[in-house]
Amino acid sequence: MLVKKFKSITSNKFFEKLVIAIILISALMIGLSTYSVPEWIEKFIYLFDITITGFFAIEIFIRFKSHYKVRNFFKNGWNIFDSIIVIGSLIPIEGSEVVFLGRLLRIIRVLRLVSFMPELRKLAEILFRAMPKIGNICLMMFILFYIYAGFGSLLFAEINPDLWADISVAMLTLFRVLTLESWTQIMYETMAVYPLSWIYYVSFIFVAVFALINMMVGVVVDEFLTGEDSKMTSKLEDNQQMMKDNQQFMKDNQQFMKDNQQFMKDNQQLMKDNQQIIIKSEEEILKKLDRIEKKLNGNQD
Repeated sequence: MLVKKFKSITSNKFFEKLVIAIILISALMIGLSTYSVPEWIEKFIYLFDITITGFFAIEIFIRFKSHYKVRNFFKNGWNIFDSIIVIGSLIPIEGSEVVFLGRLLRIIRVLRLVSFMPELRKLAEILFRAMPKIGNICLMMFILFYIYAGFGSLLFAEINPDLWADISVAMLTLFRVLTLESWTQIMYETMAVYPLSWIYYVSFIFVAVFALINMMVGVVVDEFLTGEDSKMTSKLEDNQQMMKDNQQFMKDNQQFMKDNQQFMKDNQQLMKDNQQIIIKSEEEILKKLDRIEKKLNGNQD
């Protein structure tokens, strides 16, 4: 009985919108706490945080109790994600050795919007599915960075040690070039010594930015389209199966109609036979009555 009540609460649209509103307010309060505010506002934020944490604990408890079996709750990965964040938020903000973790989880609470909004959840699932392919592209980018950083460290270390001293610093410099943030300054500095060094930067940008980054975007888009195509294919298969079932139903119905017509014919024949039997029986009874009547008349005479 309680399970049904809890399930009706969790499926209520008002309840979902209330949780989303509380998550947004919680995020705003966490952001406000990073500013220098009067002491009374700090106390208000502290008390409000306790209230919100209690609300989330009750909300998780209601969702947990809305399942008949415990394992059904944990079958959904988003439920596990929400539970970890809410349980972690129970860590006190003050007077705790893990205060940093408690504050970090309170900031991450805004990610719970993903589990409540189907559109965001869909995007997150697309990213998760694309992770293996994105991982391969990142590995390819690391190899590219490593090779170019090695060349850059060998060629340009004497020009500017702050940017090209070793391979790790060179990789950071290449990441700056990747973002296209003032990369021409770095290029002109090396071109003063090596006029053809522009080939190094331009080739890196073409491969890393225009090829690999766009390839990463293409992987995500392809995963999105694949998901949509699979849904459309699933719907078409369901429709085809439904049409087959309807055709089979029509065939069965036609066969049933034929069987029913045959049954009606057999029933009519049976009724005719019964009528014949009844008529014959009546005739025999009448004959017997005539005989009995004749015998009675003969006895009277």
